[in-house]
Amino acid sequence: MNAERRPRVLYLAFFFPPSRASGVFRARATANFFVEQGWDVTVLRGPDRFFTHVAGASDDSLTETVDPRVEVEAVEMDYFKWETDVRRYGRLRGNFPAVARHWFSWKQRHVFPDKYQAWGIGALRAGLRLHRRNPFDLIVATGNPFASFGAAWALGKLTRRPFVVDYRDSWTLDQFANADMFPPEHPSWKWERRILRSAAASVHVNDGMRTWHAGKYPEAADWMQVVLNGWDPDVVDGEPLSPDEDRPLSFAFVGTLTHVQPISSLLEGFAIVTERGLHPGAGLDFYGHIGFFSSTEAQLRAQLGLDKEIEGVRIRGPVPKSQIATAYADSDVLVFMTGGSQYVTTGKVFEYMATGKPIVSVHEKGCAAEELLRDYPLWFEPESLDPEHVAAAMGDAGQAARKADPETAARAQDYARSFTRYAALEPFERWARDQIGKRK
Repeated sequence: MNAERRPRVLYLAFFFPPSRASGVFRARATANFFVEQGWDVTVLRGPDRFFTHVAGASDDSLTETVDPRVEVEAVEMDYFKWETDVRRYGRLRGNFPAVARHWFSWKQRHVFPDKYQAWGIGALRAGLRLHRRNPFDLIVATGNPFASFGAAWALGKLTRRPFVVDYRDSWTLDQFANADMFPPEHPSWKWERRILRSAAASVHVNDGMRTWHAGKYPEAADWMQVVLNGWDPDVVDGEPLSPDEDRPLSFAFVGTLTHVQPISSLLEGFAIVTERGLHPGAGLDFYGHIGFFSSTEAQLRAQLGLDKEIEGVRIRGPVPKSQIATAYADSDVLVFMTGGSQYVTTGKVFEYMATGKPIVSVHEKGCAAEELLRDYPLWFEPESLDPEHVAAAMGDAGQAARKADPETAARAQDYARSFTRYAALEPFERWARDQIGKRK
């Protein structure tokens, strides 16, 4: 590689704008940061039809936030696991559905164990085509889906280029149950070990995740790294936010609601706040999607108890990226609600801290995010998920919001400034540059 040539990275990120999946901001930031640091970046992402027709989770405004120097190519796939329209069935499935199911299951067992397998194969083909045209120096894959890991492994073997796997989520660990995701004989274990042995590095979102994987795969532990999530300055500007004392308090959750979150503890805790008049007229606002797929929203609403009117609870719905800062500005206390424990951080906690507003935790003790929140001066932690304890923490956070001490808010935002996504990515980018430098 001559000195004047820009280093080139191939980035396998199924969930990339216009997808609005929860991990898309990490992928967007990675591509944008690398191109700003002088890399040529090519992204292979999922197909538009999956985002619009299968997930129902597409946001075209996100595409506009990707640096125009990033080359993005959508890779097609088959929709065997998601297709419900028989008119779209292929000849094999339309005429021999049992044979088609058997063939799909065989490929899951013997080719690669991921329902996005077809996309991974397509990404492998696209990556090889692009590499022949202009060779890459590094391959980075983010999961899920973990078919991207399989494609990166194969690309690394065929091109003899180093590859990195970024565990945006865990593959074989159930982060919410703190248990193995698969039985011991499942092929995912064999594939994960094979991939981690060959990877130049694996990247994890917190040290709990890194430690778990190091324990499972000690032979790969030395090249495991932590790259935290972070907040995006174009989503939260980091400017001090002053509450409007002429309106009742707004307790707000901003993010995607799922079945793993302890929403009943939050709703019952808020009901106690309302019944006891701790903050008269206070509301509980939910900004964001309910579930990751539009087709399951109604079912999830009922499961979470949000299918009926609840006093003071307002379902605000999805918020376009350009308006997220407005949602934060309209909120006085932010509710950090998540499932899981020591392996779960989420990206939303960084965004919350950047506002400088009071944060109430509603999650099991031992959540990985506690390590970050512990030094945040406006963190309010209930003793447990008992609604009485949640209500007490909400009451205290509401008092802090009414007090609105500028000095405390400034200290909170100063603390958060070190957790931008770019700050988290800087050491990884330097490491990546060193890796390809060794090949000169």
